[in-house]
Amino acid sequence: MQGTETHTGVKKYISLTRPHTLTAGFVPVLVGTASVLLFAPIRWDMFIAMMIATLLIQSATNMFNEYFDFKKGLDSADSVGIAGAIVRNGMSPRTVLNIAVVFYIIAGLIGIYIAFNTSLWVLAVGAISMAVGYFYTGGPYPISWTPFGEIFAGFFMGTVIIMITFFIHAETLHYFPLLISIPVAITIGLINMANNVRDRVKDKESGRKTYVILVGKPIAVITTAALLAFCYIFIIWIALFKPFGSVFLLLTLLSLPLFIKTVRLMWRGNTPQELIPAMAAMGKLNTIFGLLLTIGLVINGVTGI
Repeated sequence: MQGTETHTGVKKYISLTRPHTLTAGFVPVLVGTASVLLFAPIRWDMFIAMMIATLLIQSATNMFNEYFDFKKGLDSADSVGIAGAIVRNGMSPRTVLNIAVVFYIIAGLIGIYIAFNTSLWVLAVGAISMAVGYFYTGGPYPISWTPFGEIFAGFFMGTVIIMITFFIHAETLHYFPLLISIPVAITIGLINMANNVRDRVKDKESGRKTYVILVGKPIAVITTAALLAFCYIFIIWIALFKPFGSVFLLLTLLSLPLFIKTVRLMWRGNTPQELIPAMAAMGKLNTIFGLLLTIGLVINGVTGI
């Protein structure tokens, strides 16, 4: 059955990173880097370092999620989706935790390299972001068990990553990348929303108080649709916003059909199995929206139009 297959060998380690969620790692780095072009040249060593560190942190966060969900009894052999690799693939919980810690250590070392080539403030902000990644599912009061999981995920993986990325190139801050980060942060947060819609029954049984559980599936889907609609309206406003706006930012409107498809899948699906396509569609929407935004920013930065 889709979403409950097992993996062996290298595949089980790849699945542990939850590849479909890694869009929340690389999209903000791409968008943050592209937004630099209007202000400063791209430092390719910083770009590569930031991309690797962000993907490591995102992967490690997923592994912490895997580990703590297993420890709290949330995952079983019939868990739907890529979660549950420990119980389905026979991975040792200690191994999963150790890999996550190693990924964090490597990301921290890369962060030190970035900080010493830019500012030590980058290290401080990066450390806070890593702590949020751990406490998202770890600790006595996991963020993912509250109604604020989507907000934390969107803000730290979207806005914070974009601002750090911009800073390590331009060595200054600006309101333009801050504005650009808003729709990216929303789409990243909504990946979590789609996941929580899919898992709402089991989450409620476990005692979680996510936004989806508090308001119910219909309101959660309506919220998703409203926030996505806001993203497009906001991009149109930025495109008309001078002196940094550009008509090329409207390339993001090409993702509108996927937006409609994603909301429909969320609305029509009921069981976890039926909602897997909605979860996948939300990840694709974040990726395509982010790539189109990146292309628009690059064209704007290169041409100045």
